Amino acid sequence: MKQNLLKCLPFAAAMLIAVTTQAQETTMTTGSATMPLTSWSIGLNAGVLTPISPLGGKNDFSNWKTNLGYGLYIKKQFTPYFSLRLDGVRGKLSGDNSKPYDSGITPSSPVNAFETDLTYSGSLNAVVNLFNIDMFNKENSVQLYASAGAGLAGYKVTTSAAATGGTFSDYAGGKTISELIIPVGLGAKFKIAEKVNLDLGWTVNFVDGDNLDGVYTQTNDRYSYGYAGLEFALGAGKQKAWHNPVALTYDEALAAKRTAEGLKGDLDAQRAENARLRSDLNDLLKDTDGDGVADKLDKCPGTSAGTVVDGAGCPLKVPAQIVTEKVIITEADRKVVADAIKNLEFDLGKATIRSKSYPTLNRVSALLMEKNFSLKLAGHTDNTGSDALNMRLSKDRAESVRSYLVSQGANASRIEATGYGEGQPIATNKTAAGRQENRRVVFTLF
Repeated sequence: MKQNLLKCLPFAAAMLIAVTTQAQETTMTTGSATMPLTSWSIGLNAGVLTPISPLGGKNDFSNWKTNLGYGLYIKKQFTPYFSLRLDGVRGKLSGDNSKPYDSGITPSSPVNAFETDLTYSGSLNAVVNLFNIDMFNKENSVQLYASAGAGLAGYKVTTSAAATGGTFSDYAGGKTISELIIPVGLGAKFKIAEKVNLDLGWTVNFVDGDNLDGVYTQTNDRYSYGYAGLEFALGAGKQKAWHNPVALTYDEALAAKRTAEGLKGDLDAQRAENARLRSDLNDLLKDTDGDGVADKLDKCPGTSAGTVVDGAGCPLKVPAQIVTEKVIITEADRKVVADAIKNLEFDLGKATIRSKSYPTLNRVSALLMEKNFSLKLAGHTDNTGSDALNMRLSKDRAESVRSYLVSQGANASRIEATGYGEGQPIATNKTAAGRQENRRVVFTLF
């Protein structure tokens, strides 16, 4: 177990130191504002090391002494109440049997005195803030905390026997002894500046061995470290350890209550406004005579039920029904049109009607005036030439026929002329005869 812990502690220290250089920050939302909180800190301390513990166990020497100890730590605050702290402590431990025990018994140990050089002591500790002094203050200035963890201590021991006249000799051949330690502590912290805290603490270290004082009695040793020091927060923002979410939650609850009361007032006012608007709308839409026109817009109030009214509420005047005369087209009429189609000729590549076509076109014009027919003219071409040219030529030829009929007295509003180009052939365009049939203007009576 000691070897595994020896491997893990340097790795954990390297991880903490590497991440600490970034001084990572978190944020805490208070109402609508976001407050940055720093969660990393370092601490320096100094105090007294003693080779005893008031938490039980047997003291191997009757007269324990206090010596200077000093240490440093790196801490990561995960929540306002919990953090991990990597501690390192150095110093000296000593004691002797120069006086009897408190019970009056004179020590009988062959070892008269010892001195232990605590070469290194490293531990990873979980620190819990027990409570803040003022639970309803958003940021407190006094905290009490408890800590516990595990680590490794390396030390060298020298001892003195009464027979040697006070001369100290190496214990364990002068080798550095490494033992597992379990530190348990209490402390109080005082905020003296935005980034600086005064840290007072006391830690008892239980050693997994009986070599710390050079006397082997098959009882594990322990030593205490009481210290005072300064802790420095790293990074921008306020310290997360002093942040009090209980107070913030209380403030947010009060703010939410005030917001809810304000929203309720706004809702009541909106309901009253809606009721007024509904009343005004009912007055605006009131229709006493039921004709579908509101009284405010009805210029003819009191119309009888079932009366068809216009937008002003007045009876609607229905125009007399228009009787449409049925158009009857006879075979003789169709023959007049067919003859005109058969005899219709144009100059080559033009929309000019040749004079030989006039007699049959004159009969069509007379028919339109006599019977008030309507006529649709549809121009077509063969595929000689471009699509655009053929479309224009077909349109121009239909318009040329329409113009001639109008010039002979036909009603222009009853004649429609459209060109379809080469898109609707009635014969093949591969022969001269077929192309001749495709070059045509179709007359349709209706």
